[in-house]
Amino acid sequence: MTTAVLSEQRRSGRLLRNIGFTALPLVIVLWSLADLTLGRELVTWLPYLGSGFMMNVVISLSAMTLGTTVGAVFGILELVPFKLVRYPVVAYVQVFRNAPHLVLIFATTYIFPFEIVVAGNYLPFPDWMKAVIGLAIPASAYVAEITRGAILSIPTTQWEAAKGLGFSRGQALRWIILPQCMRRSLPPWMNILASITMGTSLASLVGVHELLHAATDASTSVRRLDFTIIAYIVVMAAFFTLCYPIARLTRRLERRFKTA
Repeated sequence: MTTAVLSEQRRSGRLLRNIGFTALPLVIVLWSLADLTLGRELVTWLPYLGSGFMMNVVISLSAMTLGTTVGAVFGILELVPFKLVRYPVVAYVQVFRNAPHLVLIFATTYIFPFEIVVAGNYLPFPDWMKAVIGLAIPASAYVAEITRGAILSIPTTQWEAAKGLGFSRGQALRWIILPQCMRRSLPPWMNILASITMGTSLASLVGVHELLHAATDASTSVRRLDFTIIAYIVVMAAFFTLCYPIARLTRRLERRFKTA
């Protein structure tokens, strides 16, 4: 395939991506201008929708932070020689990699109490935190497999060189192996981030005030079919605006690391 053909394909792909990125916001603006009463209703509800969208961002970042921390540890434990440690971790990973996110969110919502007692004080345990745990569980299972695979992909000569330099196995893992694993793990980790971000909309089914829940409240209050349609278009546009840059950056990192 010639360079000219590749360049033309890149230009066409870039044009299509730009059209896709602007299509939903353009539909929202043009529809609102075509019916000014609809536009006024949308502007009135935008702050409420925005507050719900911020909750989606908080849930996704919190779930990925918790899931990454637990998953990285579990990924290392999957490689330890002790069966009593390795087998339960492997079972956890295999079970929760294949568990539906919605089921886990419902499970954490009803398993955990509405309040917890700390030093005799009753503290609320809000539903959004339960949703964070419900999404962090599959995220940790995915990250564990990514970590395990990244460690196994490091050539054994790296371990041997570290041993020759006087590093213990733990020191070699911390200072030599894991920094290389982070580079290899970043693209698949970002795919998980995009998946978990889209999965935050499931939290609306357990009463969490996030974007989809806010759009449902707005459409119920306004009681206009055209407003309901445009409200859910706003939901799609918001998630697309958040997840599309993650997908683009993931592909860019994959190309960079492949050629490095």
